[in-house]
Amino acid sequence: MPDQRRGPGRKPRALALTITEVYALADAIHPRYRVLVLLGTFASLRWAELAALRPADVDIDACIIRVDRQLIEQRGGGSLFGPPKSRAGRRIVPFPAMIQTELRAHLERVPGDRADVLVFTSPAGAPMRHSNFYRRAWLPAVAKAGLSGVHFHDLRHTGNTLTADAGANLRELMERMGHSSTRAALIYLHSSGERQRALADAVGEVARAPLQKPRQPGKHLARVWHVSAGTSYEHLRPTGIYSR
Repeated sequence: MPDQRRGPGRKPRALALTITEVYALADAIHPRYRVLVLLGTFASLRWAELAALRPADVDIDACIIRVDRQLIEQRGGGSLFGPPKSRAGRRIVPFPAMIQTELRAHLERVPGDRADVLVFTSPAGAPMRHSNFYRRAWLPAVAKAGLSGVHFHDLRHTGNTLTADAGANLRELMERMGHSSTRAALIYLHSSGERQRALADAVGEVARAPLQKPRQPGKHLARVWHVSAGTSYEHLRPTGIYSR
């Protein structure tokens, strides 16, 4: 996929991937990070939120994730866990059942003998560092998948776009994204040609239903309007309905 929206001197803009491209990345990356790609997309989680996940944060049967912290990297090395970016960042995020089996299998490989164990770690079992992950795992994967120029944050953007296209309203998007402001969520409430066609077809289906019901011949309803002397048409009021 050519990177047409990122150019020299421009601030990188998020790209929405296709489902095929998401799975191409998941297939291309090291197996230990496959589920990281899927959750980044289908749960719309931030990198720092994913890096801080513990097995106890995942209810695999209910297909939900509890987000109440993030990984904060320190300059010069080391990291610590802190609260999410905002109060709205503390949230419960459902994920689709289609990735449940893969996430369950991943969790079964995570050692469960320590309370501080993480769902995703470096090959050495330490908390992930974004720069190391990017250089050693992400860049080789996007190159292998033919998606050079794609950033990890594009997975979250893709998930948000999918959620909006599925019909989420502004409040639902804000809750899922962990935002208290409407500004970021409004980015996703755009309409593509395909979405507009789907909406038009849905309206057609709703309108078609009553037309398919049998009607009694000669039976029509008309609304009777009461017009007082000197009443303007803007103030007409109905007084009843009669059959004719």
